[in-house]
Amino acid sequence: MNINDLSFEEYLPTIDLQNSVIAPFQVVNMVNKFDVKAVVKGGGKHAQAGAIRHAISRALTKADPDNRGLMKPEGLLTRDPRMKERKKPGQPGARARFQFSKR
Repeated sequence: MNINDLSFEEYLPTIDLQNSVIAPFQVVNMVNKFDVKAVVKGGGKHAQAGAIRHAISRALTKADPDNRGLMKPEGLLTRDPRMKERKKPGQPGARARFQFSKR
């Protein structure tokens, strides 16, 4: 498994992150049956590990639709819905407001 042209253990240094990425393979009992090459950008290491886990889960369900029943209860197919809030017109930022002056 390669992530951004680095080995899996080198790119994700902690055991927790490594287990997070391997979790979809462990659920469907297919550890060491696929070769994964992933390219991730943005976020931190934890977010990238979650994105890789989600991508692997989706790929395994495309390879065999029966895997969906095993992965869905584990929460491996759930996408993180949080997104950056848009900037509103007439304001300096998404939630920031211009300073109010009474006088």
